[in-house]
Amino acid sequence: MLGQLAMQDPVPGREILRVEGLEVSFDGFKALRNLDFSLQYGELRFLIGPNGAGKTTLLDVICGKVKPSQGQVFFKDSIDLTKHQEHQIAQLGIGRKFQAPSVFSTLTVFENLALSMKQQRGLLSALWAKTTSEQRERLHHRLEMIGLQSKARERAGSLSHGEKQWLEIGMLLMQEPDLLLLDEPAAGMTDSETEKTGELLQQISTHQTIIVVEHDMEFVRQFARTVTVLHEGTLLREGTMQEIQNDKKVAEVYLGRRVERGA
Repeated sequence: MLGQLAMQDPVPGREILRVEGLEVSFDGFKALRNLDFSLQYGELRFLIGPNGAGKTTLLDVICGKVKPSQGQVFFKDSIDLTKHQEHQIAQLGIGRKFQAPSVFSTLTVFENLALSMKQQRGLLSALWAKTTSEQRERLHHRLEMIGLQSKARERAGSLSHGEKQWLEIGMLLMQEPDLLLLDEPAAGMTDSETEKTGELLQQISTHQTIIVVEHDMEFVRQFARTVTVLHEGTLLREGTMQEIQNDKKVAEVYLGRRVERGA
């Protein structure tokens, strides 16, 4: 079932994204400095670093919200994202979720997912049109994945903060993206919601590729496979969480004494 409903499975060992010599300046301040970065199909990659390190700016460039002054961003080998607009990049298969959840509060959970389905219909026609059996199967699959099948008929505005975050992730998945960009998906969640979010991301990454910007180090420790540390707009270190924690330079500029204590 899952294999039929998901996008094409990731191809291990192949790059889905490659960033070369990326530079972004805001009024003379260099947010990204000659940044090189690569990502393989099926990765669950965490981006960490102090405020101002360039994490969100990198996501902004990938999704087309910000244009770099220099460098290239290649998606699926040959598509240079810097030459495309934001809406075109979304159509190419890149989905972006910002920190604050954005859902249609007066519509039900099911209606929110149905509206987000990849289709060539306007808002109202999508809401009232009859769904096919295949579409209903996809909708129920996503409801089950995000753990909201019991709340399908409830209005999205009545959901908890964590449930709204899961709904928005589900809405992104209905667009069938190959790459998901998530900005602090666990922010403001309870411990149990955070745990469930990490498990959801791991499940999604069996069929799609994910970049997560995150400040919650406990969340990163628990669910990260590969961690990229940015500092002052450039790549400082990359590796497993254990390698990152044991790196003296990372400890100096970001993690501080927490690393020395092994926390």
